[in-house]
Amino acid sequence: MSIQFHKQFALSILLFYAASGHALQLKSEHAIVVSNDNGAILLEKSAGDPAPIASLTKLMTAMVVLDSNPDMNERIAIDAADVDRLKHSKSRVPVGTTLPRKQELQLALMSSDNRAAAALARTYAGGNAAFLTAVSAKIRALGMTHTVIKEPTGLSPENTSSAVDLAKMAIAASGYPDIVNITTNQSGMIRMNGRSVALHNTNHLVGSKGWEVLLSKTGFTNEAGHCLIMRIKQAGKNATLVLLNAKATTATHLDALNIRRLLAHPVLARSTVPAPRL
Repeated sequence: MSIQFHKQFALSILLFYAASGHALQLKSEHAIVVSNDNGAILLEKSAGDPAPIASLTKLMTAMVVLDSNPDMNERIAIDAADVDRLKHSKSRVPVGTTLPRKQELQLALMSSDNRAAAALARTYAGGNAAFLTAVSAKIRALGMTHTVIKEPTGLSPENTSSAVDLAKMAIAASGYPDIVNITTNQSGMIRMNGRSVALHNTNHLVGSKGWEVLLSKTGFTNEAGHCLIMRIKQAGKNATLVLLNAKATTATHLDALNIRRLLAHPVLARSTVPAPRL
């Protein structure tokens, strides 16, 4: 057998393992990487299996709220009904705090604040019931056939989706300038109860050296594990990645780093066979 044959065979094996996730040794239980340039699936790992999605839910919450074209300067109050009674998660926003809707959105997306997300749904035209009806319609419109969302924060383990569906959601969310601007800022500042409060992105890769992040959202609950959605640009290539159910933030970051290396590798990136578009 020729040397060229052996080289082609070795490359085929390498590509097989890269496409299945084994070569990258992904720590996340579910994953997908989609080219933003041509829609090809570059990598997947149990990408069609539904799993809890934690605060990745808030991207859907934000889209549905923005679709209703509300007054983003209208001040809305955090109510006792917005307090997390399920997981008893902490919040920096005391009950009674009144903020413009645009800052509630910033809190929900950048800081992943559950009270802010709950307030956005509660003050949706028609209330929570109308909000959830709109969420269901949005899920259908995006073709997210393996997705169920029952509340706006992601605290409920009944909010489930697949990596494939979440890639569709991320692609749709990238069409909202408000969502893009908020989720790609490393930090921000708002006025709350007469004082300045600093906000920090829950995704520490945003603003980090070597990362060009075009959209971002993290999530964590005990049931969902550590989750991450990002749209990134690397070596002239644009891609959407979804990582679900990693055991630690460090594991999620390592997966993302390995995916970034995959995008930067000219042989793997050029040789990946396009899969059907999402």
